[in-house]
Amino acid sequence: MRRRQILTAGAVATAAAVAAPAAAAPGGPGGNAAGKSPKGPGTGPKKPPGNGRRTPPGLAKKDTFAFAAGGTLKIGCAVAGGGHHTSQDYPDPFTADQEYREVLATEFTSLSAENQMKWDHLRPAPDTYDFSDADAIMDFAAANGQVVRGHTLMWHNQNPAWLAEGDYSPEQLRQILKDHITTVVSRYAGRMQQWDVVNEIFDDSAVLRLEGNIWLRELGTGIIADCFRWAHEADPDSLLFFNDYNVDGINPKSDAYYALIQELLADGVPIHGFSTQGHLSIRYGFPGDLAENLQRFADLGLQTAITELDVRMDLPEGGEPTQEQLAQQAEYYRRVTEAALAVEGCDSLTLWGVLDKYSWVPGTFPGEGAATVLWDDFTRKPAYDAIQDALAEASGRAGHPALRD
Repeated sequence: MRRRQILTAGAVATAAAVAAPAAAAPGGPGGNAAGKSPKGPGTGPKKPPGNGRRTPPGLAKKDTFAFAAGGTLKIGCAVAGGGHHTSQDYPDPFTADQEYREVLATEFTSLSAENQMKWDHLRPAPDTYDFSDADAIMDFAAANGQVVRGHTLMWHNQNPAWLAEGDYSPEQLRQILKDHITTVVSRYAGRMQQWDVVNEIFDDSAVLRLEGNIWLRELGTGIIADCFRWAHEADPDSLLFFNDYNVDGINPKSDAYYALIQELLADGVPIHGFSTQGHLSIRYGFPGDLAENLQRFADLGLQTAITELDVRMDLPEGGEPTQEQLAQQAEYYRRVTEAALAVEGCDSLTLWGVLDKYSWVPGTFPGEGAATVLWDDFTRKPAYDAIQDALAEASGRAGHPALRD
């Protein structure tokens, strides 16, 4: 497949945005913790939501990721809910936070269920499906003209206790998995753009999780192909993906997927895509071969995607990122966006959250945070501007009066 030209103009725009006085970050002298103001926790810097300047109302509505992207790719976001949110002291974000819902509706053209389509959320009991939260996301997306990525059908994590601790024979487990995939995929047939069918089957040493994954342990590696076949039978129009973390660049783990996918394609297994999650940290170097890695999967005839992008950082004492950290974070976001735009067939870029207060990062990586592109009062970090600039350069909308200067 041919390759799009990698952009460079976004770098200039990012640098300018970071250098601007008091951008959308609370990092100046006398500031408080990230996303907080002197008036109390969780309110963000004292700055109005949006781009902070007067814009004609009709044009202000277009100052978004969605408008900047145009038809270049689907720019998406995970819908907060389930999982770690259930133990927090705030109500369900998707149903209770109206301003958050407005951001999801206006900024993005694609949505993913953060936890609401995982086994532990959908399957409270062996004979019970609870589709209420998943259906709400599908209906919201339809009402706002958005596509949806389904996440996820086969995974070693977030399985319900009745399954993980149950005493099932291999034959019973196979039927449980087949019924689940058939039921869930069929319910949304014709409405789901992409499915993460098989998620995180290799560990960090690029070895199949033959012990930690209940399906691989009990049913063997042949179940991988079965999952794709069952999903394809249930919805022939949805694009079916492998999905994993730490496969951004060319490394042993992404090599393992590259080899496995070639074998499965040779056997006629209906695999349509490979996606890297994109959970990055400025503690580590940027995966500079991201576009090259995606391109080799594209050359197999696959779609590619970046499905769970966030960029975390080690927070200084007090919890407030420095301007240098925010600039580096913006650079990472820009480079990921440009890599996605550079690869033909990489048509989906999804952020794993948009507000820090709803992010999974602090609870998973102690001492790290500030991983998203908006402060908690919905004002923009330099990372937001970096993504928007890269999208606008690719779509030809750079300099449009609807977008910020």
